[in-house]
Amino acid sequence: MLLKVCGMREPENIRAVEALGTDWMGFICWPKSSRYVQKAPSILPSCERVGVFVNADIDFIEQKTKQLQLTRIQLHGDEPVDFCQLVRDRLSLPIIKAISISCAEDVQKATVYEGVVGHILFDTKCKCVGGSGMQFDWSVLKQYTGKTPFLLSGGIGPDDAESLNEFHHPMCIGIDINSRFEDAPALKSVDKIGRFLLQWQH
Repeated sequence: MLLKVCGMREPENIRAVEALGTDWMGFICWPKSSRYVQKAPSILPSCERVGVFVNADIDFIEQKTKQLQLTRIQLHGDEPVDFCQLVRDRLSLPIIKAISISCAEDVQKATVYEGVVGHILFDTKCKCVGGSGMQFDWSVLKQYTGKTPFLLSGGIGPDDAESLNEFHHPMCIGIDINSRFEDAPALKSVDKIGRFLLQWQH
């Protein structure tokens, strides 16, 4: 199970969080976010660097990809399948498509992206876009029968290791953590993540 830590920005924090064994690191490329990365940090991780975009145009995505030396693109808005394909083909990078979940029916939205994106990220549907700290009912993912592997996201916190250890789905390949492990927006608590990793059977 891989660990994606999203909403990173501060250089020394990037270094410390990567040293914990982070597999993927997410950089928010949405100007309305309190975790927005306006300029490239002086330290970039050697792990996978994921740029998170919300209904952005292709030129902005391309610009940020070069600036942050991204290795994956996460589309976290209402991007249709053909746009995902355009980004994938233009940038030659794997795509993660976020699907917002509030009920079992929402899970089916993932099916149209089959064969186009490399991963799905199931997040909590909320008024904001990600980083809400709220969880959805993970049991609805029993409805997911797609062949695209997914990451579990949405309000995962320091006290959720046991629940995660009990969650099983053949296509779940990891988790995405963000706001509930922060001391401030875009500043992760190394202690909280470290203690969590001691309990989470990844």
